[in-house]
Amino acid sequence: MKHLFTKGYWADKDIQQLIGKQLRIGVITASVLVIIGGLIYLYRHGGELPSYREFTGVRAGLDSFSGIIQGVRGIHGMEIIQLGVVCLIATPIIRVALSAFAFLLERDYLYVFITLIVLGVICFSMLGELVG
Repeated sequence: MKHLFTKGYWADKDIQQLIGKQLRIGVITASVLVIIGGLIYLYRHGGELPSYREFTGVRAGLDSFSGIIQGVRGIHGMEIIQLGVVCLIATPIIRVALSAFAFLLERDYLYVFITLIVLGVICFSMLGELVG
């Protein structure tokens, strides 16, 4: 029986198909979430007239992941749209992680190192403001 994390188990074509499928699933999931959230938002708030006289900024709950999840549980359209945007942002990040896995299977350690640096820079740029 072949081991799951060996090059014999994963051919190059299998890795390419996995990455391609991940990208398609990520974009489709994000699109569906945004469409559903938009329909819910329009159903609930479509008849409201906006006030352009003053700027209100980002509503509380849209600026944190826990707030987004609470809004999704309450079936709020804006939070569902925001979850779709988060899924769309996460899609290429997961692709970079899968690329690091593919390079590791090929034992191409230079590219594993470079890919992990790219992944670290992406994660730090997204989460660095939260830590510091």
